[in-house]
Amino acid sequence: MTGTSEARAGTPSAGRGRRERLRAETTAEIKATALRLMASGGPDAITLRAIAREMGMTANAIYGYFATRDDLVTTLIDDVYSALADAVDTAWANTPAEDPAARILAWSRAFRGWALANPEGFRLIYGDPVPGYRAPEGGPAPDAARRVCTGLAGLAAAAWPHAEPLYRDSTFAWSDFDAGLLDKVRPAFPDLPPAAVALALRVWGHLHGLVTLEVYGHLRRQTASPDKLFQEELDQLLRTLDVPRP
Repeated sequence: MTGTSEARAGTPSAGRGRRERLRAETTAEIKATALRLMASGGPDAITLRAIAREMGMTANAIYGYFATRDDLVTTLIDDVYSALADAVDTAWANTPAEDPAARILAWSRAFRGWALANPEGFRLIYGDPVPGYRAPEGGPAPDAARRVCTGLAGLAAAAWPHAEPLYRDSTFAWSDFDAGLLDKVRPAFPDLPPAAVALALRVWGHLHGLVTLEVYGHLRRQTASPDKLFQEELDQLLRTLDVPRP
């Protein structure tokens, strides 16, 4: 048995497995180092040379994992944006469809929870752009962006049966919105009118505004109870939408 195991360990497939595992571990370390550098030095601190220096590697060795700094940034954005999309999608799926208030609260809390647990990732996708970064055609994380966008539209769709009478005087038309936004929203929610899309953007403003202030540390000197502040904002949002609480 021992001889057989040793023979297997020495096979070409075993060698490839080790190399693939080591490559995956080094790739993960490169990405973690990039986010750590960004946390301490801002977006322009993400350079392949700085990462190599932090990891004790040569710059040429880093290029074996990411051909350019922009390739690394694109991968980072896709990773963190996908993780955010997973978090809010899971929160949405784990609440009953017949309880719109619970769904809105769950999605919103998941968004804030992820942002506070991953401040560098939040800053990368929603904060200051990385200087000189050129995103690939279609964006760095098109699937994740679509999922988060349709999730926000889902909040408006959940509230719309209750909120619609409040927006009968809305003058929004489809021409008021970016075509890329509509390409994401309308296939997922074909029955939503333009006023509901505007509502989704307003909801986004409520959530994103407070979370951004908290992630960037602007609330620390203003309140010792950011949790309470966020919860009251959600309560007020539900009242504004006329969505009944459970």
